[in-house]
Amino acid sequence: METRRDERINRLIQALKRSDKIHLKEASALLGVSEMTIRRDLSSEAGPVVLLGGYVVLEPRSVTANHYLLSDQKSRRIDEKRHAARLAAALVRPHQTVFFDCGTTTPYIIEALDDELPFTGVCYSLNTFLALQDKPACRVILSGGEFHASNAIFKPLNFQQCLNHFCPDIAFFSAAGLHPRHGATCFNLDELPVKHWALEMAQQRVLVADSSKFGKVRAACMGPLSAFDLIISNQQPDAAFMEYAASVKVSVQW
Repeated sequence: METRRDERINRLIQALKRSDKIHLKEASALLGVSEMTIRRDLSSEAGPVVLLGGYVVLEPRSVTANHYLLSDQKSRRIDEKRHAARLAAALVRPHQTVFFDCGTTTPYIIEALDDELPFTGVCYSLNTFLALQDKPACRVILSGGEFHASNAIFKPLNFQQCLNHFCPDIAFFSAAGLHPRHGATCFNLDELPVKHWALEMAQQRVLVADSSKFGKVRAACMGPLSAFDLIISNQQPDAAFMEYAASVKVSVQW
């Protein structure tokens, strides 16, 4: 028997056949329910429709269990991610050019920025773009390329077309693992070209990750911890990690 939630989900699916995304406010008006009701519908259990950056979108295609799936991660450790994100957002100054990495922590940095703050945001992922376009004083630049649904990124086909024209004042990076020996790592090799570009070109490199990432090692190597100027998390890492960070002159904030 179809429940009212099922009926609402089905109506959203039909609407998404006409548009690749629907703003939460538009979805609320379409269904005649509150935005909170839609949030509850989409977060109560896994389904074909998800909420990304204030927009209702179709669930990215499933991937094997040992890969990162953006929709699986977006509802995990929200308080920890928001804590680290607020610290990161405080670093941004008016009229700076800021690079935002992919992942589920990065949109919280954007969320924490003042709506009146004028800045240029450079990104390559769908969820980050959707968060940036909600900032009225932001000039948004999205690098194009091949879309990868599992992590919702656009992998550039030619860096000369976009990214090589920028030297960001600050770059915010996400990672799935932080380890003294193996450095910062992530799940997907597809992300590495843009991450490596930002590490090379940004004037300040900030790695933002919740405390569950410490001690973890994933398949794709972003670079050694010494490649970053600052690591921001929600709590202090263990003594061994802090000692290593001090030895390579990387600041840690929590």
